[in-house]
Amino acid sequence: MTATTDDKLASAAEVKLALTDQTKRDLSKEERLALIKVNLAETLDFDIIEKIVEEGRHPRIYWGTATTGRPHCGYFVPALKIGQLLAAGCNVVILLADIHGFLDNLKAPIELVNHRAEYYKFCITAILNAVGVPTEKLEFVLGSSYQKSPEYIMDLYKLCSVVSEHDAKKAGAEVVKQSDNAPLSGLLYPILQVLDEEYLKVDCQFGGVDQRKLFTAAKEWLPKLGYRERAHIMNPMVPGLHGSKMSSSDPDSKIDLLDAPEVVAKKIKKAEAAPGVTEGNGLLSFTEFVLLPASSLYGDGEFRVDRERDGLEPLVYKDVAQMHSDYKNDILTPQLLKPAVSKALNALLAPIQAAYQASKEWQEVTLKAYPPEEKKKKVKKVKDKGSRYPGAAKGDAAAEAPAEGAEAAATQ
Repeated sequence: MTATTDDKLASAAEVKLALTDQTKRDLSKEERLALIKVNLAETLDFDIIEKIVEEGRHPRIYWGTATTGRPHCGYFVPALKIGQLLAAGCNVVILLADIHGFLDNLKAPIELVNHRAEYYKFCITAILNAVGVPTEKLEFVLGSSYQKSPEYIMDLYKLCSVVSEHDAKKAGAEVVKQSDNAPLSGLLYPILQVLDEEYLKVDCQFGGVDQRKLFTAAKEWLPKLGYRERAHIMNPMVPGLHGSKMSSSDPDSKIDLLDAPEVVAKKIKKAEAAPGVTEGNGLLSFTEFVLLPASSLYGDGEFRVDRERDGLEPLVYKDVAQMHSDYKNDILTPQLLKPAVSKALNALLAPIQAAYQASKEWQEVTLKAYPPEEKKKKVKKVKDKGSRYPGAAKGDAAAEAPAEGAEAAATQ
């Protein structure tokens, strides 16, 4: 199932209304389902959610993130979706998957995972606040708070006995770092994520389309332990600045939430954006899935592109399709798009960075979670010039050379 552009635009106003006016009126079942579906790339077993909404209940949905590298601007995509889920009356759980971060090829050292989980909580809360999403109804859960329990560990053993190595590797192919001689922990990662659906007592798991294989595995594996199937909803993956997936582990592909305005502008200026090519264009995708929806939540729902330098009126977009058309026809050029994205993104990051500057606790956690790398001092190697070099003391050669008798004795 793929959402159309019209669905996205029609729902933007509904989201803003639902977030700001939810206490004044109740949304209809149709409006709630529309908010849950909007801006998704795909859904699995959505009828599970439809049935819950039809019964007048509130779906319990979880979104998890492994606490590894620093959260980046790609996190705005799920954050905006979480805002829509909250507006639709869903109960949303955010799993700070600290143990997952450790299992994924040691991306998060065990000594740092707790600090990184705290850092993620600060970041995610600030992102949601920046786009006008109330966080009072959010529930944050630390993975290690229940993943060490005897019941969970026993279920882990049970799944390990019925899931093959091939299937575990396939399920985690898009989300776990792959290598020729990968540690066994990478096979446990998807098994834990599947079990999380049962232990968090959710009706649905939300994630990116890169987790589709894992979601289909959950549909197959959980019934083997006698647990029910859950629904799954997936947001699109926003390309990075160089066309590939935006990743915490690739600093060149992402913009950090705490990057200074000039750093943001510099990174966007260097981003790949071939003229007339919309496919794989990270800047256009980021505008479509972050900047425009965010503006609908806290602003006027517009994306403006200044053309003062050319003495022309600004380009104003509320329609993603029009942006793509103008870009293909060279009306919207990379030279115009890049500074417009920089300006809009820096406006979005400003309240997050202000919150960071105002919080000593957040700053202290940052240093603990991501301690600065200690630069190793280079030790100057003393060259062995030998004994026969200009300026050597006259006695050097005689002192260093063994006596004839000693040399003779050594060779005997």
